[in-house]
Amino acid sequence: MNQRRACITAVGTHVPEKVLTNADLEKIVDTSDEWIRTRTGIERRHVVEPGTPTSEIAVAAAREALRRRGIGAGDLDLIIVATVTPDMIFPATACLVQDKLGATRAWGFDLSAACSGFLYALTTGAQFVQSGTHRRVLVIGADVMTAILDYEDRSTCVLFGDGAGAVLLEPGEGENGILDFSHEVDGSGACYLNMPGGGSLHPATRETVDARMHYIKQQGQHVFKYAVRKFAESAEKLLLRNDFTGTDVDLFVAHQANIRIIEAAQHRMGLPDVKVVKNIHEYGNTTAGTIPLALGTALDENRLSRGDLVLLTAVGAGFTVGSVLVRWSGVSWD
Repeated sequence: MNQRRACITAVGTHVPEKVLTNADLEKIVDTSDEWIRTRTGIERRHVVEPGTPTSEIAVAAAREALRRRGIGAGDLDLIIVATVTPDMIFPATACLVQDKLGATRAWGFDLSAACSGFLYALTTGAQFVQSGTHRRVLVIGADVMTAILDYEDRSTCVLFGDGAGAVLLEPGEGENGILDFSHEVDGSGACYLNMPGGGSLHPATRETVDARMHYIKQQGQHVFKYAVRKFAESAEKLLLRNDFTGTDVDLFVAHQANIRIIEAAQHRMGLPDVKVVKNIHEYGNTTAGTIPLALGTALDENRLSRGDLVLLTAVGAGFTVGSVLVRWSGVSWD
């Protein structure tokens, strides 16, 4: 008897219309298009209009997923929103999304794991489907990173953009669906990438605002070295546990943080370019939004077919690490 698996049955994406290019950033901060492109692979990023909350772009992506699946929000059982830029500390952004969608039957919650957030939310949602308690779980990765960017800090403000993606999880039949996952955290790395202000440790005060503590802080070299190592380790660990190698992978969908990190993992697994999704040049790092946006890019380019073995991998602040192995079930994409 086959194990009940959670299948991705729909994908929806959304990015703001406004684009911020490297040339635009040259006018704001001491940097250059050449420096950004050669070190990160980023050429442009999409940014929201001021005052646009994460819930708005999350809802837009969710509606696309529901439309493509041909169901209404009232059919959802659970909504999980992965984000580090919630509309507010509480209530959860999932509550606001649930209300805006009109998902009257669904409950929900937020999940915070930074750039690994979407994968953590995906495997969390899958447990509800695999156990039989829920039939339809909506998993959203969404971040308005420009809300917490310091445009006086050239080491971070060039890296991030705004965007959202959503997938619908439903019970599957046969061999397709989420096969396995591998997640880990290393809390000793918390000091290398964080936003120090605004929590219970450093509540908002005049002093924390003056010290610019409510923006992203990063020690880039340390984060880069950790990510390069852990991307490949996590992916290879999951493949080995399931008796696969890199040659078995049909598509590698990595968190889009830096083109050099993606290519280091790609080369270690021996994957040709045709098997690797790269859209960082267009969107930058959208944190929890990168992997579902990359799935959208793969679908746009007709690079996903039913039965394909898909490997999803991310490393994020925390440090958090995650990989998910999926046998693609096929979705409607138009």
